[in-house]
Amino acid sequence: MHETTVLLIELGAVILGLGLVGRLAGRIGLSPIPLYLLAGLAFGQGGLFPLTASEEFISVGSEIGVILLLLLLGLEYSASELVTSLKTQYPSGIVDFLLNALPGAVAALLMGWGPVAAVALAGVTWISSSGVIAKVLTDLGRLGNRETPVILGVLVMEDLSMAVYLPLLTALVAGLGLAGTSVALLVAIGTVGIVLFVALRHGRLISRAVSSDVPEMLLLVVLGLTLLVAGLAQKLQVSAAVGAFLVGIALSGETAKNARSLLSPLRDLFAAVFFVFFGLSTVPADIVPVIVPALILAAVTTVTKIATGSYAARRAGVALPGRLRAGAGLVARGEFSIVIAGLAAGVDHRLVPLATAYVLIMVIVGPVAARWTEPTVRRLRRLLARSPASAAPETVPQQTEGAPPAVPR
Repeated sequence: MHETTVLLIELGAVILGLGLVGRLAGRIGLSPIPLYLLAGLAFGQGGLFPLTASEEFISVGSEIGVILLLLLLGLEYSASELVTSLKTQYPSGIVDFLLNALPGAVAALLMGWGPVAAVALAGVTWISSSGVIAKVLTDLGRLGNRETPVILGVLVMEDLSMAVYLPLLTALVAGLGLAGTSVALLVAIGTVGIVLFVALRHGRLISRAVSSDVPEMLLLVVLGLTLLVAGLAQKLQVSAAVGAFLVGIALSGETAKNARSLLSPLRDLFAAVFFVFFGLSTVPADIVPVIVPALILAAVTTVTKIATGSYAARRAGVALPGRLRAGAGLVARGEFSIVIAGLAAGVDHRLVPLATAYVLIMVIVGPVAARWTEPTVRRLRRLLARSPASAAPETVPQQTEGAPPAVPR
């Protein structure tokens, strides 16, 4: 009875606290993710108010949060949109991977964390935050801009890549060896291919079978199907998050639209719990030794993301201001970086603190870069154009009295 009472009190305090910090984030125009992470740090080991009874409950809630995040992400895309993005955006996807995954991998190897940690940290620095970026684009009124489809195309490529990357990382962390990892990778690629094929050919039939005019029935069927597929995917070493993502892709049309509206509040609640749990698993004192590497990675990958977006926008024929906006719009990292670090938490005890510090930095730098990069560059160009060197008047030779006029050569 005492444990149940403590559990209820702790959960009530955590959820109420999340609501308050979420409102605060909305007031100051900031993503709530860094505040959720800070709340987790405050309630975790070594924090100000460590939790005792509710940590296991929050752990289960965080798993559901990841699944709902990926389900809602899959519902945003149709199979045809994914295939179109694969055909048109793959060069930008390759540049994105090379420029942004390599800094994380090199950093892990330089710090002596080993190859598995290098694969994990590469993912942390590679993947942008679709949720934060979508909110920033909406807040800045840029949804109709010419560079916005470029940003969304790069995000689609990254999200689809997760369907292969996450199973690969899961197999490496589990120590399955070369043969086991190869099998897991083949299963993941085959599963993604089958789901895309079935969704393209029979997506309407699947959506019709799941659809219901009663919101309660639709919610129960979609949520139950997602959890079932996620569990089976986890059993097959494909990753529960990927299973949820594929369920979202398989649903389309009115069914996907209705499911999004019903599941969005649940997604936001459990996603907040997920970020809190990630903070709970991090000891605040462990962040101090990795703050310098986190700042260096943040500086490097801010530049590489801007270069990525500029390249993708240039391929689409967007002018320089739009290229800068596209690059800066991709800077933010968030939920996927946390998911990746959570999967690889047992590889090295320094990986989670570094990922926490990195995401805290990037989720703040991202919106700032999106708002100010292009205006700042424009002002710098104007200042350079007005500088004394560029504005110096042409020198005219002095004419001596009584001498013939100077003739220009």
